[in-house]
Amino acid sequence: MQIQDTDLRLLRMFETILQCGGFAAAQPILNLSASSISEYMAQLETRLGLRLCERGRGGFRLTEDGAQLHAAAERLLGAVDTFHMEAGALRNQLQGVLRFGMIEATLTDTHSPLQVAIRNFGQAAPDVRLHVQIETPGNMEQHVLDGRLHLAVGPFPAQIPGLDYTPLYREEQGLYCSSTHPLYERAGERIPVATLSTYRLAARAYLGAQELKLLRMTQAAATVDNVEGRAMLILSGNYIGFLPPHYAQPWVNTGLLHRVDPDHYVTHLDFRIITRKGKEFARVVQSFHEHLLEAADEVRGVKRGSRKK
Repeated sequence: MQIQDTDLRLLRMFETILQCGGFAAAQPILNLSASSISEYMAQLETRLGLRLCERGRGGFRLTEDGAQLHAAAERLLGAVDTFHMEAGALRNQLQGVLRFGMIEATLTDTHSPLQVAIRNFGQAAPDVRLHVQIETPGNMEQHVLDGRLHLAVGPFPAQIPGLDYTPLYREEQGLYCSSTHPLYERAGERIPVATLSTYRLAARAYLGAQELKLLRMTQAAATVDNVEGRAMLILSGNYIGFLPPHYAQPWVNTGLLHRVDPDHYVTHLDFRIITRKGKEFARVVQSFHEHLLEAADEVRGVKRGSRKK
């Protein structure tokens, strides 16, 4: 089919509905009534000849065709956004939509350059709209590869072909238990690794091997992709697990969490910027990439220009 402006508008509406989780939740974002949204989606389905979603008393859910269209629409809209950015660059203007991926639970990390970079970039390029997606590292890699994201920041332990990985900053990870866990009574003690191996570990799905090796365990009792889920398991008292100290600190302050033997049980996540290998960046993407690196230097107190090329 020939893609027209109307199709792009309907696809963007479709993507907004998915991000909101249904027609009702999308109403205030789209500033449309539920009946109008339903009518527009019917137009898109008629245009494509596909049933994209089920809606009604059973709730909102994508059909198999709808899920496939969602992936294709993200790639198409990402390419359109890139075109707009490049067209603006020809007029010496930084504009368009920049699609950026990051992991959750980084906001309280004082070593993260993301807030500084976003602030400085927003001042330098006020006409660029940031579209931020919170994803797992694996999803971000896939979405940068297929063009749904222009770039992303996160910990990527197994680097894959087709992507460039630029070091950005490092995040500490400490081992924690809850106030109801047996280890809590041993605060301040040196805990032998043999003792830790008798407890259940809640590990990160994408970094579990690193944690298991440090604790000399053969397998984790639970795996979870996000920090909040891991914190919930640890706070239950049934598991120990690694958390960023900046994230765990509020519970440490109230006595609900305790950091276990911090001199011996510590790991680090190396955060990197990922971009597609061999691809010439749009000026907007290149500018944001540079702002991330400059912000990392600023947060570390490194003088600009001293970064190794």
